[in-house]
Amino acid sequence: MMDQFSVLALLALSMLFGSYFAGTMPIIFNMSERKIRFMTILGSGILVGTALSVIIPEGVNTLYASAHEFQRHLKSATPSSRTEAESPHSVIGLALLVGFIFMLLVDEIAARKLNSAPVTYSALSNAENADTTSSSHHHHHHKSSSKITATIGLVVHAAADGIALGAAATTSHTDVEMVVFLAIMLHKAPAAFGLITFLMHEGLERKKLRKHLLVFSLSAPVASLITYFSINNFAQETLSDYNATGVAMLFSAGTFLYVATVHVLPEITQNQSLKLTELLTLVGGSLLPSILTLHHHH
Repeated sequence: MMDQFSVLALLALSMLFGSYFAGTMPIIFNMSERKIRFMTILGSGILVGTALSVIIPEGVNTLYASAHEFQRHLKSATPSSRTEAESPHSVIGLALLVGFIFMLLVDEIAARKLNSAPVTYSALSNAENADTTSSSHHHHHHKSSSKITATIGLVVHAAADGIALGAAATTSHTDVEMVVFLAIMLHKAPAAFGLITFLMHEGLERKKLRKHLLVFSLSAPVASLITYFSINNFAQETLSDYNATGVAMLFSAGTFLYVATVHVLPEITQNQSLKLTELLTLVGGSLLPSILTLHHHH
């Protein structure tokens, strides 16, 4: 358990510093829109690939393995009567759907608070986009609430990422954990960049900018540690056919799919079709998680 925690703590710290550094970049110097777009496309591909080829299979495998273990426990406990554990297949779809709906609700609440489209979890919330948003949607009396709502919305998104990492840490599969970490970092960095650019255009002073960035950067690492300890405590206290690790992983896969398919991909393609290099980057990014876990055996 200590080894699992050490790896998770190291990744959580890396995530904290990486996210904070990415967020300070717009304050220090301007980054070209082309580079941000490339990072967003790659991050989006890795996000989809991680959800579909790493997190969902791992979550499903964990659920079925624990259900089998639970059934064996029931049979050994009551050998005279026939016992049967419920198949976890219904939980798989429900956990994915709850993760997806959770993100949808977060966005809708943020949109209503802002009285406009929500600030999205993508790198395309860059200077140009933020300019348009602030001029067309945000009047003077919306200014303070829009800053807080933008930060809260992205903090909740980032916390959901932390759940994925915390759940992956409890599987004892370091390669799965590393792929999840890579997927989170490659879209968390542009998100931090986008958030700070938006807040700068909203006229937030530098001291407060750094506070907003720190809260955003802390959300995923803190959520990953809470998830890790919660799942371990749950596992010690109860023997259930619905394994907490499996459910948490499928929930986070639902959030990953929402972010990639509802936010990032539509924003990348809404104004222009993907160039060949961008399309290859997207496809390559989505295949990368499968390649990285190719030799992974349960």
